[in-house]
Amino acid sequence: MTETAPRPTLEAVAARAGVSRATVSRVVNGGDGVREPLVERVRRAVEELGYVPNQAARSLVTKRHDAVAVVIAEPETRVFADPFFALQLRGISKELTAHDSQLVLLLTEGRADHARVGRYLAGGHVDGALVFSLHLDDPLPELVQRAGVPTVFGGRPGWGDGTRSAVYVDSDNRGGAREAVRHLVGLGRRRIAHITGALDQTSAVDRLDGFRDVMVDADPGLVVEGDFTPAGGERAMRELLGRCPDLDAVFAANDLSASGALRVLRAEGRRVPDDVAVIGFDDMLPVAEQTDPPLTTVRQDIEEMGRLMARLLLRGLDGRGGEPGVGGAPSSVVLPTTLIRRASA
Repeated sequence: MTETAPRPTLEAVAARAGVSRATVSRVVNGGDGVREPLVERVRRAVEELGYVPNQAARSLVTKRHDAVAVVIAEPETRVFADPFFALQLRGISKELTAHDSQLVLLLTEGRADHARVGRYLAGGHVDGALVFSLHLDDPLPELVQRAGVPTVFGGRPGWGDGTRSAVYVDSDNRGGAREAVRHLVGLGRRRIAHITGALDQTSAVDRLDGFRDVMVDADPGLVVEGDFTPAGGERAMRELLGRCPDLDAVFAANDLSASGALRVLRAEGRRVPDDVAVIGFDDMLPVAEQTDPPLTTVRQDIEEMGRLMARLLLRGLDGRGGEPGVGGAPSSVVLPTTLIRRASA
């Protein structure tokens, strides 16, 4: 075993800079009241000695942990298989990194995991939480509220009881769905089906509502529930072809569902878009550009959603009361969507 050199201390930095320990502490912890020449001397000493602040001690001074919990209400098999989560995490990570804050990833597989996450958040390990992919019966909002940590949600929360407010970042799911279906109508399609997402999530409900806004008198048999996965898209597409073999268009609630639908249509000898036009939702390039044919889809800026979630939370932590959205920032943000036309419709 090799011996490691002792870590430089605050006292060593103070001696090198020729200032008091209290001055070094104020500079290292971002405090005010230190003249600029002294600040430069301290920073130079920190760099020369390779001093790294002790996070536990620093937290006692700043009351901050420089860490944010990212809670995804999905099992790890779903999170690591769906590029949506990778894009959102990338946006979150970029914003937190720019503010020298760490990302702590927490996933939930079942009720035992919910309890574990609740205990972790209540334990004072992080400054706040970013929570997304919630389901309507999810206990996470209650656990987060009980833990008392500032929180920003990804997606419009669906508790709808009028008693709780929330800061969230979402896309215009309903408007995007309307635009997709109007495009299909404009192509002359009349038997337009919809493969929904999991209807215990508000994004799926909003996209279904957008479909119904345009297809007011649609045959109920043209709507089949999916689950935002390729396998769910395949199952729903087979069911739709069994119910309505003369359908001529499909709007799927996300790109993964659309990719599953395309595979079934190809296997059944249906030409896309000649026989059946297909539109997805998300515009995840690893999916949308590699389907056969390339997928027409509704683009939402998933990475920007992640960045905005982190930005709202960090702004709130820097404001009064630790509440996101203070200081003139909007309480919640809904991003616009855009129809991206490719070969499938």
